[in-house]
Amino acid sequence: MDPMLLIFLSSGMFLGWALGANDAANVFGTAVGTRMVRWRTAAIICSVFVILGAVISGAGASGTLGKLGAISAMPGAFMTALAAGLAVYFMTRSGLPVSTSQAIVGAIIGWNLFAGQPTDLGVFSKIVGTWVICPLLSAVIAVILYKAMRTTGERLRLHLLTVDALTRTALIVAGAFGAYSLGANNIANVVGVFIPARPFPDIEVGGFVIDSAQQLFFLGGVAIAVGVFTYSRGVMMTVGGTLGRLSAPKALVAVVAQAIVLFLFASKGLESWLMAQGLPTIPLVPVSSSQAVVGAIVGISLLQGLAGIRWGVLGRIVIGWVATPVVAGIICFLGLFFLQNVFGLAVT
Repeated sequence: MDPMLLIFLSSGMFLGWALGANDAANVFGTAVGTRMVRWRTAAIICSVFVILGAVISGAGASGTLGKLGAISAMPGAFMTALAAGLAVYFMTRSGLPVSTSQAIVGAIIGWNLFAGQPTDLGVFSKIVGTWVICPLLSAVIAVILYKAMRTTGERLRLHLLTVDALTRTALIVAGAFGAYSLGANNIANVVGVFIPARPFPDIEVGGFVIDSAQQLFFLGGVAIAVGVFTYSRGVMMTVGGTLGRLSAPKALVAVVAQAIVLFLFASKGLESWLMAQGLPTIPLVPVSSSQAVVGAIVGISLLQGLAGIRWGVLGRIVIGWVATPVVAGIICFLGLFFLQNVFGLAVT
């Protein structure tokens, strides 16, 4: 393999690592924060299922980023992914569950500005719209799920120990589903900018063809898994213990709600079924798992009244969401200028 190719792809792997470090909290943060699941157990399950989601269902949301900015030059893709990864890393060091989706979108727009390419406003507005819809939808789903679960629990009148055991098992199952949905939806953020360049030749194994995109999905999934194991504990504590006061059942609802939202925006099968029924489709867009889980936590916590939310923590998270795409765009623009004028690389 060309050594330069490895260097260029390293920024995508770094972004995957940053995503795993930050977004694993959205899958298992509430479970770990409420001490219902051990951190190491959560990390193992999250790593396995995020890779499966990336490889099996990662194609759904990847095309949308290509429409926002088709980066065919590897040096340009390298800097775009690196800028997004740095922005996420800086926010992660602050313990904030920021949005990798917002980071890569900001970086792509930075590339568009540098390259003099127009940004498709239709695609951009669709993506930005999901930044508003995602947490609101997650909050609504979480409230509905919690009320349904509470009603069911009151009717069944289960023993406390039985409820505890069922909740732990459900948190693990929901976390696995959440990790799968995270890989399926957010792998586009990690390697989507590299897909137009097709860095790998197709591989045929036993009659099956593994194309360049699928190879990228696998590498990106592994990078996310490494991020989960090496740097995710801090953000898990922010999501799981400091934003809202969550019991174990509420933690379960938050995980399920965010997993459902990510799956809805990544499922090509669901899109095809809705089209066949003549119904409006849900856009295949890499939405923010951070926004989804925070929206779910806020929705559940509001059932306790306004006092159930730690507004200072929520304010810091929202500031991180606003700053992330701006920081990523600026880093990308300056980095592209550096690559082109210092190293003489073609970035567009």
